Amino acid sequence: MLCSCSSSSDRFRLEGRFRNLNQGSFYIYDIFKGKKDTIQVRDGRFEYSRELQDTTILMLMFPNFSELPIIAQQGSLLTVKGDASHLRDTKITGDKANEELTRYRLEVAEQTPPEQLKTARSFVEQNPGSPIALYLVLQYFVLTDSPDYALAVRLCESVVKANSHNWQAARLLAQLQTLKNFRTEGPLPQFHARDTQGRHVNNSMLKADVNVIVVWASWNYESQNMLRVVKRRAMTYKDRMQVVSICLDANKDEGKRTMERDSITWPNVCDGLSWQSPLMAQLGLSTVGANIVVDNKGMVAARNLTATQLGEKIEAMLK
Repeated sequence: MLCSCSSSSDRFRLEGRFRNLNQGSFYIYDIFKGKKDTIQVRDGRFEYSRELQDTTILMLMFPNFSELPIIAQQGSLLTVKGDASHLRDTKITGDKANEELTRYRLEVAEQTPPEQLKTARSFVEQNPGSPIALYLVLQYFVLTDSPDYALAVRLCESVVKANSHNWQAARLLAQLQTLKNFRTEGPLPQFHARDTQGRHVNNSMLKADVNVIVVWASWNYESQNMLRVVKRRAMTYKDRMQVVSICLDANKDEGKRTMERDSITWPNVCDGLSWQSPLMAQLGLSTVGANIVVDNKGMVAARNLTATQLGEKIEAMLK
């Protein structure tokens, strides 16, 4: 009776099989909403399903932190097959969009980064109506260390025009139009938010010799490593540093538990809106692992450093 009352047309399903992997677990997260789930692998097989309101992009994160993009659509049943020792060659079958994405991913795997950018731009320009186009805009022109917002806007406009029903593309375009004119230097923009403890967070609290704002997520290893780098400096320099972190998890409690587990007490903002967080737009941030270093006069000293560069920048400013 319960089955007869449910609707499979709104449900996305994923089945997988991996050679050379008996048991383990993967993360799978929604690139737009930040929603994270855990997939258990037993005897080399796994299953996953969820309700969908619209087409979205899921990222399957393997234990070695490599990621596999998946176009999730209502009513789809996809099959993932691969070898744990050659995860890059994993294939997805079950619908046209993911089979095309698999071919695209395997073709560009051997290209240099500049060649990949050129190929991605060409694909979006020629196929703006493809579900793959929005993923490529995000992957190569937005969620990178050096995002090209102006180009991303132009590409996203063509995607929206070809997919007028896709609210995610429309929302991304609105965000990009705000970010494309964002200055990377000068005074830190005015912002205000509340952290997971209910405390006010704003510019007035960033008055230390060095102030750091860092974006992280529980499903992103590199951003968590960045938190640890910042924590070590904060413990060393104490009152000379102020840190604010922004968590992009959809689940506020999970980010809070991570902070408590790592004994991190600085303000952590997690509004559950992931990429749509107003704070991200206010500060001109667009990626997990993004960061801003601010001096004691409220001026931006650096943006989007790697974890190593961030540690070195803090040391240089404080010494």
